[in-house]
Amino acid sequence: MSKKAGPLFYGATAAFVLTVMFPFLWVLLASVKSPSYLYGRYAFSVIVPGYTLDNYLSVFQNHPFGGYLLNSLTVGVMTMAVAIVVASFASYAIARLHFPGKTLFLGLLLAVSMFPQIATISPLFLFMQQAGLRNSYFGLVIPYVTYALPLAIWYMTTFFKQIPRELEEAAKVDGASVFVVFSRILVPLVSPGLFTTAIVVFVEAWHEFLFALTINTKESMMTVPVGIAMFQGEFTFPWGEISAATVTVTVPIVLLVLLFQRRIISGITSGAVKE
Repeated sequence: MSKKAGPLFYGATAAFVLTVMFPFLWVLLASVKSPSYLYGRYAFSVIVPGYTLDNYLSVFQNHPFGGYLLNSLTVGVMTMAVAIVVASFASYAIARLHFPGKTLFLGLLLAVSMFPQIATISPLFLFMQQAGLRNSYFGLVIPYVTYALPLAIWYMTTFFKQIPRELEEAAKVDGASVFVVFSRILVPLVSPGLFTTAIVVFVEAWHEFLFALTINTKESMMTVPVGIAMFQGEFTFPWGEISAATVTVTVPIVLLVLLFQRRIISGITSGAVKE
């Protein structure tokens, strides 16, 4: 890179990052503004006479926001655990078995994850109602896993394909069973991809709205996105509280990604290696 291109490159990168971060920064600013400065001539001002943390306190004092967080965390962890276990076995089988139409099967599998949620919400709602799973964790975990599995299997298959068969054959010669080979040799080797897939599945479950809004209508079982949507005042929307709740929900995900960014990058780059 030339010296003239250096400042231009960094300037363009800074502008891009600022553009991407602007919505979050604006919501963060709104969350610490006093309600009176969210409207009028201070609505678009960065510097206002009064900043406060009352919006954050109000979120937990006037709403069962702690329960919303617990519900989202529980559903997200359960979805992640089920999806990763099933996807690991399925992707290993797809990577190692040879059968006609395997490429077409993977394409159809990926297409399932792109199917619009609104097209499946009615039959899923009726199923959950008949099965007595409405207003329960499993009522959300089942559809979440349904949509998460295809992408997880597709992603994990690329990692299992990169592992040399010689490792499995050597372990089998030493007397190891198929399950021992899978659990003690292959899973540690694909751990970067496994970890990356788990993060993606968890984040998708954490932010999902439509299924959570339709299936779990009881307030005690609402997840964070639905709970925030239910924030409303008598004559106006409490934008300060909504902004504070949004920041509270987003920060843990950002910290999670930053904390494990090395593993995530390792998983992404490993999956990009050509066979």
